[in-house]
Amino acid sequence: MTGSAYFMASTAETIVTHTLVVEVDNEPGVLARVVGLFSGRGYNIESLTVSETEHAEHVSRITVVTTGTASVIEQIKAQLDRLVPVHKVVDLTLTGKALERELMLIKVRGKGEARSEALRIADAFRARVIDATVESFVFELTGKGEKLDQFIELMRPIGLVEVSRTGIAAIARGPEPL
Repeated sequence: MTGSAYFMASTAETIVTHTLVVEVDNEPGVLARVVGLFSGRGYNIESLTVSETEHAEHVSRITVVTTGTASVIEQIKAQLDRLVPVHKVVDLTLTGKALERELMLIKVRGKGEARSEALRIADAFRARVIDATVESFVFELTGKGEKLDQFIELMRPIGLVEVSRTGIAAIARGPEPL
């Protein structure tokens, strides 16, 4: 036994990535219970974002990106749905109409030509300069994870110093709420 739920997958099943939105009561310990469900069963969390979305009703929205086989994803959703402070679990991946974005702050060191190259690449990616010194920049960039990954790889040889990413925020297209 590997200590992970993924050992149950047969070799024929493929691992897929899903974005789940979990609406919960905004109270102490709820996030720990949700994360505990994942860690206790050996499920991996690729990305996690949490924020109160309805202040008057004390409701928070947890967006979790996780991977697993189709059966593991179904288990995760069912187990999340059974947690007491959970109001709703929606798999945005299945709706096919989800918009996903991530925010990244990235610090790049460089002088001379490296500095100019960093600015050219940042412009091509529509990254904003939010801090600049004589020797470095901090860029702000939003977009899909793949775009952010590409930007990081292009900045690495120029002088990548540090990266901070928010995790994925996701919402379904159209006028209807979850």
